[in-house]
Amino acid sequence: MTKRYFLLPLLTVSVSMAAQDVADTTDVFFQHLELNEIVVTGLTGQTRLSHSPAPVSLISNRDLQSTAATNLIDAIAKQPGVAQITTGSGISKPVIRGLGFNRIVTISDGVRQEGQQWGDEHGIEIDPQAVSSVEILKGPASLMYGSDAMAGVLLFHPARIAPMGTLQGSLTTGYQTNNGLFDYSLSAGGNHNGFVWNARWSQKLAHEYRNHEDGYVPGTQFREQAFNTMLGFNKQWGFTHLTLGYYHLQPGITETHHHEHEADADHGHEQEADADHEHEHEGGKREDHSYGIYTPFQHVSHYKAVWDNSFWLGENQLKATIGYQQNRRKEYEESADEYSLYFRLHTLTYDVRYLVSDWNGWKFATGIGGMWQRSQNLGEEVLIPAYRLWDVGAFVTAAHDVGPVHVEGGIRFDRRMLHSYALAAEGDHEHEAGEHGDEAGEHEHHHDIVIGEERFNDFSRNFNGLTGSIGAVWQATPQLNVRLNLASGFRAPNLSELGSNGVHHGTERYEQGNHNLKAEHSLQADLGVDFSSEHLSAQLTLFANRINNYIYAIRNMGQETGEIAEHGLHYYHYVQGDARLLGFEATVDLHPIHQLHFENTFSYVNAQQLDQPEETKYLPMTPAPRWTSELKYELTHHASPATHHRSPRFCNAYVALQMELNLAQNNYYRADLTETRTPAYALWDLSAGTDLHIGKRHLCSIYLTLQNVFNRTYQNHLSRLKYLDYVSSSGRTGYANMGRNLALRVTFPFSL
Repeated sequence: MTKRYFLLPLLTVSVSMAAQDVADTTDVFFQHLELNEIVVTGLTGQTRLSHSPAPVSLISNRDLQSTAATNLIDAIAKQPGVAQITTGSGISKPVIRGLGFNRIVTISDGVRQEGQQWGDEHGIEIDPQAVSSVEILKGPASLMYGSDAMAGVLLFHPARIAPMGTLQGSLTTGYQTNNGLFDYSLSAGGNHNGFVWNARWSQKLAHEYRNHEDGYVPGTQFREQAFNTMLGFNKQWGFTHLTLGYYHLQPGITETHHHEHEADADHGHEQEADADHEHEHEGGKREDHSYGIYTPFQHVSHYKAVWDNSFWLGENQLKATIGYQQNRRKEYEESADEYSLYFRLHTLTYDVRYLVSDWNGWKFATGIGGMWQRSQNLGEEVLIPAYRLWDVGAFVTAAHDVGPVHVEGGIRFDRRMLHSYALAAEGDHEHEAGEHGDEAGEHEHHHDIVIGEERFNDFSRNFNGLTGSIGAVWQATPQLNVRLNLASGFRAPNLSELGSNGVHHGTERYEQGNHNLKAEHSLQADLGVDFSSEHLSAQLTLFANRINNYIYAIRNMGQETGEIAEHGLHYYHYVQGDARLLGFEATVDLHPIHQLHFENTFSYVNAQQLDQPEETKYLPMTPAPRWTSELKYELTHHASPATHHRSPRFCNAYVALQMELNLAQNNYYRADLTETRTPAYALWDLSAGTDLHIGKRHLCSIYLTLQNVFNRTYQNHLSRLKYLDYVSSSGRTGYANMGRNLALRVTFPFSL
């Protein structure tokens, strides 16, 4: 019975009841000695981390709270094998082992997050404060999640349900000095005889960030608001939960050719000229900043409803989840009152699976899942055509223990059916055949750049994917595990790749799709070794990935003529070819005494397109080799002050020194200045944290971090602002990343 109650909340990053308190007060990532206790997502349902053939990284709630970050992806981007594509400090896109965009599936509240993630500057519409823990699956996971999970999966888990008969909550607030980021989040949840609920409201505000050479970088300010709530029942027969969520992001857009902006600091649309923009291209430094949002900017609203159910049928489980999401993305260019571009995306996801916990020593899982989508263009300007999409997939998996060897695998078939609607140019107007939006035509028309007389044509594409995986974990000794996994992946092209034709203002590009693109298919092998002892923990994972029909966007300078050149835009179009990615992740954590940890990680990926000359040999947007190091000393290490009598008391106090060394990225796509070389740089951080108790009461948790201690001016290879047509006073092209930053975070918990 205890086992059943443990599984009810469906938090797949968790530990057994015996180790639960430990996981809340220490770093889960370091608990190599407790691999048999940590439970993660597996092919046949929840499984021990020690039984997972595929590489998995875990990030605990304490790690998330103590990490100074400006958004959710920024908080996890230092994990081995994980990076981020950034647009300023407010927008980040995840990259796993050199692959990003639609090759990563994000799971939040039990369903895949769908929010027009094809865009370079489209972030993840999830409240960071609503995430309790994170599970990162590295490598193809199409077997469990269908199309798009070629690089891996990010599983963001909600807050744990309060224990029976309690009311719990917290107030969290923080401030960062570089961009003036102020945020707060208030949450509460309870459990009364199995009736469970929680609710959270969060808000964030930041002005433009600053670095030593550029001053304040225009268009990098943002605002964020989020609300979510869950109602449900946890009973002996299982559980049923209904989750409702709302997320709103209002980011600025950095443009180098813009000379005027429209301030909206108090939602009072005040027109003003920005003199600082006049000298940006001459390398001038902007020394003023504003929390106001001025044109161009975006309004992104994401609505979500998820009904999650799990039922016990004897010792087996039946799970059924259905979700609805609506994503509204508006772009304001010339006026803060009238949007010029408006995408509205409807997504319905469904997943039903049956889990057999034990049948003659075997575990089985089978199910069906997919999604329906409808995207509409409701603005005067368009970039991708309106479309509808239908996904369906079915799978079966099995797992079995053969002595010290755990074996698991499975097979899945997916089918994606996609239809794109036509859009014809008619003089100064554009008409979407048969698909008028309710709000289209409400605003004055803004003439767009077009190539040819027909903007989009009507077409349909169907894609099929057969994927599978087989893996094994051998527990050679109590301290040593060896893992081997072979998995295939599948990804159908998205509508941006297939049918885009227009100006993408958020990237300062004119983008052209390709109707003839084929689906991507991959095959990846992973070999891993884990070792743990009293004073040393180490992990090494090698991977080799072959992708057929890899799709990517490249610049074509020969097309940058006429109106495209007059608008200062770059012309990008989509191509594909065969690629291979090789790399590894290594982690060594030395703890000669219990209080001292010296952890080092190294991540490397070499991503090449096969049979290509030197200038087009390397795939774009590949992260540079990275070494991270942390020296952490725990001043006090007590889970609670129950056995101590001094009051007040600092518990779990620590100080740490971190170093991040990004080596030079010399392997880049050189043709037509699509990318440029990125030199090496090192960043140093200092951090400290503690839990403050008064008597036996936990008053608050405090975390303080000084980032980029030496105020180093640098550009990350995956920063999109690196490639803007801005030249600094030092002669560098593009904007640099954030300078020195002091971050403070305080959490006040309460419990009744």
